[in-house]
Amino acid sequence: MRRLGFHNLNQQRTRRIITSSSSSTVLPHLASSCQETILSPQNPKPQKYLPSSFNFLQETKPSISCPRNQVTDSVKRIKLRDGRFLAYKERGVPKNEAKYKIILIHGFGSSKEMNFSASKELVEELGVYFLLYDRAGYGDSDPNPERSLQSEALDIEELAHELQIGPKFYLIGVSMGSYPTWSCLKHIPHRLAGVAFVAPVVNYGWPSLSKKLIKKDYRKGLIKWCFRISKYAPGLLHWWISQKLFPSTTSVLESNKLYFNSSDIEVLKRITGFPMLTKDKLRERSVFDTLKDDFLAGFGQWDFDPADLRMSGESSVHIWHGNEDKVVPFQLHRCILKKLPWIKYHEIPQGGHLIVHYDGTCDAVLRELLLGENQKLYQPEHI
Repeated sequence: MRRLGFHNLNQQRTRRIITSSSSSTVLPHLASSCQETILSPQNPKPQKYLPSSFNFLQETKPSISCPRNQVTDSVKRIKLRDGRFLAYKERGVPKNEAKYKIILIHGFGSSKEMNFSASKELVEELGVYFLLYDRAGYGDSDPNPERSLQSEALDIEELAHELQIGPKFYLIGVSMGSYPTWSCLKHIPHRLAGVAFVAPVVNYGWPSLSKKLIKKDYRKGLIKWCFRISKYAPGLLHWWISQKLFPSTTSVLESNKLYFNSSDIEVLKRITGFPMLTKDKLRERSVFDTLKDDFLAGFGQWDFDPADLRMSGESSVHIWHGNEDKVVPFQLHRCILKKLPWIKYHEIPQGGHLIVHYDGTCDAVLRELLLGENQKLYQPEHI
């Protein structure tokens, strides 16, 4: 079954990956979807629309925290109310022909070029329009010095308004893209037709997490250490991860069994890896600051606990997780789900953190989210 261009090897740009042992300790376990692929360009120009609450595919060279005067004319961007520019890309069927409209939210170190390998046949059959965008500071979008949980949700709402995708839309958040997704459930639930989390991260500060469950989890200590040094000594952290005295190798992260299971490692052999986590990129202060601010927003203190959220029966919410995920143990989500019975949980057998790249996963996500088709293969035996 031909994929929707998300793995078109003839068009895919390959980047040199050099991952240091130091950066692989501090940041890599958050970067689940920084793979880049390119689709054939389409270019319908959306009409401007300003609702009361707010005053297709182009091949572009990705940039990171790119100043406005360095962004090419081919990059599509909207201007937000605070003056920032947000870059986006459209995929799937044309917007005016779509039955379903989905905003895809990329993860740590990724961009609007993220991978979501749904089959072209299914996308056309269902009539799915995808809207991908660079979150603040990523790709061709301007950074947001006031980044927060709420600002991520408001960026999404304003993007939806500007591009006129309708009063309600679907969200799919991948890995670190889950915290903007949770924020949307909190701050703009009335705009959501349905939500899917794919390999979502968790914040160890959520009160609803079992203290007994996370007490001996080494990830909690690692994230706590990273958070403190990122917040209180960012200059030292930037110097440390960019030093030449640390050895560099393409395999330190990408074959690291601490973070990835065997299925993930097979995926890493055929994708472009983690380009934003190379030592060369991390030396760029704008890249470092974007990653740091994203990390602090996602793992800092939240203004709500997901376990306290409530949704109407009109919107379905799903979590897709691998039962061998070494970045975020599946037991943590099972713990949360006991307090959120309205969320439908799906578990990928032998699935690691990179399940968005597995054959069939994205099609299953779409069928369950849009059609409500029960995906029995991914039903866990016991929760």
